[in-house]
Amino acid sequence: MQISNIIVRLKIQVFKLTFVKRAQRNCTQGAMDDRCFPNPYDDYSAGSVQLLEPDGQLHGSLAGRIRAALPGLLKQVEDGQRSESGHDYSIYTGSTGIALLYLHLAQVFKDSARDDFLKKALEWVQPGLKHLKRKRLTFLCGDAGPLAVGAVIYHRMGLKEAQEGCLSKLQALSPDALNLKSDLPDEVLYGRAGYLYALMFVRKNIGDHAVEEKLVDKVVQVIVSSGQALSRQEQSSSPLKYVWHGKHYVGAAHGMAGIYYQLMQTPSAAAKAALPGLVKPSVDYLRKLQFPSGNYPSSLGNTSDRLVHWCHGAPGAIHMLIIAYQVFQDGAYLEEAKRCADVIWQRGLLKKGYGICHGAAGNGYAFLSMYRLTKDKVYLYRAVKFAEWCLDYGKHGCRVPDRPFSLFEGLAGAAYFLADVLNPGSARFPAFEL
Repeated sequence: MQISNIIVRLKIQVFKLTFVKRAQRNCTQGAMDDRCFPNPYDDYSAGSVQLLEPDGQLHGSLAGRIRAALPGLLKQVEDGQRSESGHDYSIYTGSTGIALLYLHLAQVFKDSARDDFLKKALEWVQPGLKHLKRKRLTFLCGDAGPLAVGAVIYHRMGLKEAQEGCLSKLQALSPDALNLKSDLPDEVLYGRAGYLYALMFVRKNIGDHAVEEKLVDKVVQVIVSSGQALSRQEQSSSPLKYVWHGKHYVGAAHGMAGIYYQLMQTPSAAAKAALPGLVKPSVDYLRKLQFPSGNYPSSLGNTSDRLVHWCHGAPGAIHMLIIAYQVFQDGAYLEEAKRCADVIWQRGLLKKGYGICHGAAGNGYAFLSMYRLTKDKVYLYRAVKFAEWCLDYGKHGCRVPDRPFSLFEGLAGAAYFLADVLNPGSARFPAFEL
């Protein structure tokens, strides 16, 4: 067993060294700037390429390449994550992220592999369920992640008692989320919006009975009350204002775009009541920050147009604009989302890597979401090209992320995205879109 572990670690070191060498080699080959590579692909030309089969599945050789590549990618993910995850049981960079990947694959591949993927998902979620931290409560970085994912896995496997145990513990986290006097933030990664997503995740995947709407409403009300309090304190024209670590972040992970998105996609009475008078004018407040390029700043007062990540920039803001268009039926939101999509196409092949949070895979989801909304093939084509980039994982000279095999920083996220490209009509950004 020890020899096997040593071999795995040696392979991982070779993997990392290969990344570093390629990065050193490619840094002299000319890049757009220090954050992204020049996009090497021609943009879509109408009718130039067949993208979909009649059943909505991805057409042709790329679909075959993805299906052929996934088993090898998954083996790299498992070997690497087992060696490196340690005591990280989160969805963001830990073992539960791999469980979520396999749960997703069981949904994408509804064939003989489904049961095998569910068994893998169960194997990867169980360590997190045995080591709940009782500190953080969000889907991505806290106990809510293993509990929500575990509940859905048990539900799919028909293990009702275990499912109910997870749901009970998930709801038992609510007092911390509902305490406005605590120092808990409201954002997605570490705050109340991340707990709200966990509740909605189990309602979507198990049924509304899994979590009472009354609890969902209470969480929404606390998020809204927190935003109103800061707005009053700052005398802001935005009815809902949020801060994290002393900054008014804009983006999806730590910022207001992510919070507004979660409020807009939650179909509860309290969320619906907040939409016209509180959420819409707050979204409109953020819209004014869009740069001429189509990108967004990372925080209020920041004039730097550099970060094109889901966590900071247009790839996160675009989801807010898309759902705002769907909810409020105002074409201005869609036009601004198109501008986001254009800058992501131009500057979205990131040197930081291929991951979900700040990489090409996460940026590719912007195109999948735009395609799902508009059915415009230009966005599907762009997603396909970002998928081709991800299939050449490690060949571009990107930096090695801290957790190179994880869901939100590394290879597992690229695999998740590639699987979604196979069936683009049902693709959803993991741990964010329902």
